Amino acid sequence: MGSAIAVLVFAAGIGGLFFLDRDDTARTSKFLWLPVIWLWISASRPVSTWFGMGYEAAADAASAGNFLDQSIAGILMILGIIAIILRRKTSIAVLRASWPIVLYFSFCLFSLLFSDSPGWGLKRWVRGLGDLIMALIVVTEAQPVAALRRFFSRSAFILFPASLLLAKYYPSLSRYYTPEGMLLIGGVTTNKNLLGVGTFVLTLGALWQVLSLINNKKQPHRTRHLVAQCTLLFLGMDLLLMAHSATAGACFVLGAALMLAISRIKRPATVHALVLVILLGGGLIELLGVQGGVMNAMGRSSDLTGRTEIWKVLEKMDTNPIVGAGFETFWTGSRMEYMNREFPGINESHNGYLETWLNLGGIGVILIILVLVQGYLIAVAAFRREHLLGGLLIAYVITAVTYNITEAGFRMLGPEWIFIVLAVVAAGRLNAFGNSPLRSMSSRQRKLVLGPYSAILSSEVSQPSRQTEIAKW
Repeated sequence: MGSAIAVLVFAAGIGGLFFLDRDDTARTSKFLWLPVIWLWISASRPVSTWFGMGYEAAADAASAGNFLDQSIAGILMILGIIAIILRRKTSIAVLRASWPIVLYFSFCLFSLLFSDSPGWGLKRWVRGLGDLIMALIVVTEAQPVAALRRFFSRSAFILFPASLLLAKYYPSLSRYYTPEGMLLIGGVTTNKNLLGVGTFVLTLGALWQVLSLINNKKQPHRTRHLVAQCTLLFLGMDLLLMAHSATAGACFVLGAALMLAISRIKRPATVHALVLVILLGGGLIELLGVQGGVMNAMGRSSDLTGRTEIWKVLEKMDTNPIVGAGFETFWTGSRMEYMNREFPGINESHNGYLETWLNLGGIGVILIILVLVQGYLIAVAAFRREHLLGGLLIAYVITAVTYNITEAGFRMLGPEWIFIVLAVVAAGRLNAFGNSPLRSMSSRQRKLVLGPYSAILSSEVSQPSRQTEIAKW
């Protein structure tokens, strides 16, 4: 089949997926297309590259301020801010329930006071704020669960088939070689790791929808929805194999296993025990020194494909141990030049915790841990209200913990970070306005989960308002 015919076939297939997954009972606003478009761009490549600009040229232009890409991002963010303002009461309540995310973004901005490249860091921060804006748009919809489903589906319906199309029929746009001559596939992205992470987070979303449809036998037009979501699930798994990204593949297996297990669990205490076993298992692997064998079994060298050598050099770099080099500014100036002499082409540490330390110091690492811990706690609380959705949110948080061991997933403007933020604010929305399981907790437990804003459940949201939101969920 020729490439031109393949484009027509894939376009028809994409149209068929949208047709099969249509749902006339769900009501979502046109604003929902904003986060979908945002993810299309974040999980693929800059728009400018699709208009003939090579990847290297695009990267250079982006560092200087690519007008096309900045304009598109700016328009999406302005429209997103309008949506949030129109839903300001719900948005403020969700932000309060997700206060560690707000605290983290605030500290990122504060850290630029100590940076030697504050202008560059401020641009990155403003752009990174778009991730939070887009997540808020999804969860502040009148029917947020339906919005989540459509966000996952609309994103994957384009990204998955397009990646397969480019990989099979447009190799010059989707394949590249390592310096050692190894062939790698990036699909709609510029490298296999970005393809892997974007695919694994969306494939987990497809799995959640499949499990929900299997569990709800009264869902209207259930069969055609199952066909569409099962197609996405298999396309996603095929892309993960094609990407050959060990970290993304392992995280998908972990997240899927966790979701399947949680779908059979009824008690939060059992969820805690399951997660504890997973974390202790990972700790034992490191403690017993058998991680090399595990890495070899995953198809990766025992030195994590050279990552350990990079970490040794970065750990000796002279940065402020309290606030770091400043948000997203470590990889600039003389530090970038030095690291590229040591490791040509490198622009990240391939470890989310180390990356955070370099840019934001010890305070940044503490705040990231706070985001993960609070995200996990409110995701478990959400599990009490909706166990399948809670299982998905828990999976996103736990896979974020593991993914960032070998990849810098806490960096903004990437699919992994977008879904971490989405998981936290979605759980915050469910707990702030749903038939909140937090209300059954003690005052001390509520303060642990919601921090200084725990009063939102008792004083700032009226009972009629709560009942209205319960009906929406």
